[in-house]
Amino acid sequence: MDKLLIQGGATLRGEVKISGAKNAALPILCAALLAPDTLQLSNVPQLKDIATTKQLLAHIGVLVERHGDRVSLDASHIQHLDAPYEMVKTMRASILVLGPLLARFGEAKVSLPGGCAIGSRPVDLHIKGLQAMGAEISIEHGYILASTKHLPHQRLRGARYYMDLVTVTGTENLMMAATLADGVTILENAAKEPEVVDLANCLISMGADISGAGTDVITIRGVAALHGAQHSVVFDRIEAGTYMVAAAMTAGDVTLQGVQANMLDAVIEKLREAGAQVDCTEQTIRVRSQGRLQAVNIRTAPHPAFPTDMQAQFMAMNTVAEGVAKVTETIFENRFMHVQELQRLGAKIEIDGNTALVRGVPSLDGATVMATDLRASACLVLAGLVAQGQTTIERIYHLDRGYEMLEEKLSALGANIKRNH
Repeated sequence: MDKLLIQGGATLRGEVKISGAKNAALPILCAALLAPDTLQLSNVPQLKDIATTKQLLAHIGVLVERHGDRVSLDASHIQHLDAPYEMVKTMRASILVLGPLLARFGEAKVSLPGGCAIGSRPVDLHIKGLQAMGAEISIEHGYILASTKHLPHQRLRGARYYMDLVTVTGTENLMMAATLADGVTILENAAKEPEVVDLANCLISMGADISGAGTDVITIRGVAALHGAQHSVVFDRIEAGTYMVAAAMTAGDVTLQGVQANMLDAVIEKLREAGAQVDCTEQTIRVRSQGRLQAVNIRTAPHPAFPTDMQAQFMAMNTVAEGVAKVTETIFENRFMHVQELQRLGAKIEIDGNTALVRGVPSLDGATVMATDLRASACLVLAGLVAQGQTTIERIYHLDRGYEMLEEKLSALGANIKRNH
């Protein structure tokens, strides 16, 4: 398996282009299933999860062509209405084919998903929402079997559905399903993430009637059919946040290109609180710092609050900051698996339930560590950048799921990092 070798101590300087968002691209790729035309996408990142989704869509019968950051998807000749376990087990987002297949074809068979080991992310909200829209759903032999064959015109019907928990993929799945339903669907307690808004914008360009995306109530008026469209995927705010923290931790000066600061308000606020200087224009964010940062308390919560996907990176920052910080995780119950790896590098962290107490140390020491999930991998890279000596990160296939050309981008900023096959 590939490893990353990082020689710590370099200061990051320069410019970095931020890629398209994985978490926006995945549902948008699945949205292609809703129309018998071609959906043309740009700014699609080259990532393992994107490749997995392309394989899944190709299995279903979508003609997928990729040229650089552009992907065209033609779903006019669908052959299979299932998502097999072999393809779903590595990636939870595969569940996102359920809503579109059911809405357009009246049936779907989707394996219960796998993915990161960061806690239970139940799909029951997806299922309950589709049942509220009239679908008959059963779970047999590890598969979700869904049908609308018993409904008038075999189409889902509009419904008002309140989600007990804020769920991003649940909101996306039900929003896609509702675009072709008979009548009006109102999703309450909906996720407000920018990636949900980006999916809504793509669906609207395909002919959907959606209002309220970005708020906690989304209204979808079903239409008879959707058509092809062109759409550019929004930038990856978590990738952006990771490079911002890297710049601040290494006392660097890095300018991010192709970003919108208003999608990173919570992250920017915390970096400024830590003592970094953050300057924003319409398409750039510049982060610089000098000397040691101040420890900052973090509490994750659904958007627009502090994102759970940035928790691990800020914990890495706090390990070498001045003072003591509390990091509280409210979204996933199993998202402190990076703590014991940071401790191997010399970090002082105590865990009590869903809170970690981080006491900053003057410096970390390089060691061999193991990545446990996608954002934990990023946190270990950040720690390795500032640790004394060499840090070896094993199991980096997690990183390849969510960061495009990570070592190339960091190397261009001056980091001493290389991949060992």
